[in-house]
Amino acid sequence: MAKECESKNPVNVTLKVIGGKWKPLLMWLIAQETMRFNELQKSMPGVTQKMLTQQLRELESDGLVQRTVYPVVPPKVEYSLTEYGKTLEPVLKAMATWGNSHKSRLNAE
Repeated sequence: MAKECESKNPVNVTLKVIGGKWKPLLMWLIAQETMRFNELQKSMPGVTQKMLTQQLRELESDGLVQRTVYPVVPPKVEYSLTEYGKTLEPVLKAMATWGNSHKSRLNAE
């Protein structure tokens, strides 16, 4: 499990866990459906394998993402949200709604 957060600001606490360029997108994709590593990488142009691995490990460490390894050859690994990770779905949906509104606003200008 992740280390205790020292911030007293709740928004900062949230950003420490899901902030950054890739984590919100990762969680959004995984919230839609369980995905394999290569599927995630293809859905996220610009992310490196190293960065994707790091972000997934951090989300897993924080208890938000579950990594399931299937004992087959070649190895099959899938990522999904944990029950705890699903508690962030309203936040992700709000971000998507705001993003759509903002995009519409920019396109109207």
